[in-house]
Amino acid sequence: MTTPAATPTSLVLVRHGESVGNLAATRADRAGALVVDVETRDADTPLSDRGRAQARALGVRLAALPPDEQPDVVWCSPYLRTLETARIALETAGLDLPVRIDERLRDRELGILDRLTWRGVQDRHPEEAERRRHLGKMYHRPPGGESWADVALRLRAALGDLAPRDEGRRVLVVVHDAVVMLLRYALEELTEDQLMTVVRERSVRNASFTRVDRAADAWRLVLFDDVEHLAALDAPVTEHEGTGDTGG
Repeated sequence: MTTPAATPTSLVLVRHGESVGNLAATRADRAGALVVDVETRDADTPLSDRGRAQARALGVRLAALPPDEQPDVVWCSPYLRTLETARIALETAGLDLPVRIDERLRDRELGILDRLTWRGVQDRHPEEAERRRHLGKMYHRPPGGESWADVALRLRAALGDLAPRDEGRRVLVVVHDAVVMLLRYALEELTEDQLMTVVRERSVRNASFTRVDRAADAWRLVLFDDVEHLAALDAPVTEHEGTGDTGG
């Protein structure tokens, strides 16, 4: 008889609030620029003013959850924008929870394509633009960077370590656009085609809720990219796809 996997009962996957990098990437795209004008390295890019407002709205939603739905622990990417989102949300909610920071939850690394817009990639690295078209989003790995499959591998490793530690708990997971998508891919056992269908339909909005629950030895999607807490508090709803395939 197979022993059931030791896992949390529920994961709420949250993309960080809008970052300064998200704003810079959107400005660069609209201006037709080749490079995103942001001074910090990706890991050190903070939230924007709107991002902090979104994180506060997230905290209000957490505080309003019934006791049997409130998180018991937080898993968080080590990047500044995710740490700020988690801190502001928890402070607003009045929740004092353990925060497990794991570098395997970080955003996708773009290597030589870092800070380039899609126009910049085509202009400066046309061979990589062609490789990307040929290989597709899932398997294109830019030099010095990661493919989506690479990110999925490290997320599976992180889940294998973190899940048993928080067996039976409800977990708030504060991460990035592509990471939310790839956690769904791993947890729901999606195929590449199923994942890419979701990706083509929408990106993950800043400070949105995605919830998966564990039932009958499988993960079930309950909510995806839900932002009703932002609309209810007149907090801005923002959708930034970032640069390349990063998501931000």
